[in-house]
Amino acid sequence: MGNVALAFGPWFVRSADVGPVAAGFWRLALGAPVLIAFVATMDGNPLRMARGFGWTLAIAGIAFAADLASWHIGILHTTLANATLFGNSATLMFPVWGFLVARAWPTRRQGVALALAAMGAGLLLGRSYDLSPQNLIGDLLCLLAGALYTVYFVMMARVRTAMHALPALALSSIAGTLPLLLFALALGERVWPGSWTALIGLALASQVVGQGLMIYALGHLTPLVVGIALLVQPIIAGTVGWIVYDERLGIPDLAGAILVGIALVLVRAGRTPPGQVASSESEAKS
Repeated sequence: MGNVALAFGPWFVRSADVGPVAAGFWRLALGAPVLIAFVATMDGNPLRMARGFGWTLAIAGIAFAADLASWHIGILHTTLANATLFGNSATLMFPVWGFLVARAWPTRRQGVALALAAMGAGLLLGRSYDLSPQNLIGDLLCLLAGALYTVYFVMMARVRTAMHALPALALSSIAGTLPLLLFALALGERVWPGSWTALIGLALASQVVGQGLMIYALGHLTPLVVGIALLVQPIIAGTVGWIVYDERLGIPDLAGAILVGIALVLVRAGRTPPGQVASSESEAKS
């Protein structure tokens, strides 16, 4: 559910009448108050559980702000499928981090799942996977966003050992809001929108629902499951691009979707307890 909601983010970014970095600012600025309201209703003061994690949350917020800035700019220079796939290159980076921290090799089933996911990721690019002068910059920016997204995931996985999902997400969102505003202003982007529809959709679908469910999942699933599940996003984003922008999907895209589906079945059928793949409290704090 989190990945389905997040997959509509690039469409909202393209539809907004502000700059791409400014859209990232509004995603956090509009989403954070909603998250804070939820936290205040259910858990009280979010700062109560954040003791000892101030710097981790700050780094997570800044990394996420940099991720959004890079990704949103890249979205305007490549296809939706391309942008979503490269932006989620954490699909492979995050599970690899999990194996390194756990000092463990993936099982045979997990290895097959990762291989299929990698093959599916390449095929999902299909005919749009063309590092030409027109989309090279966009692809590279989205790839950079994927690396920054991995840093964010690593930091939030540490925070989730002591905090619930919503307080952690609310505080990291606040930490990333000001950097995005300053960057948008430095780029000379239009910040104040003429229409709020796309920005409200971006804040609710991506930041509140999508990101909220993903951070919740971090505390309950292995890095491998979270990483491979991210590949659901390019499938949906590619479909939206096909319908709205006539970015047609070819046979390679469909084959990639099938491979990703098989990978998801394999990893869920053979998943291990989170503690075995770098999700235990002792490993996350080391």
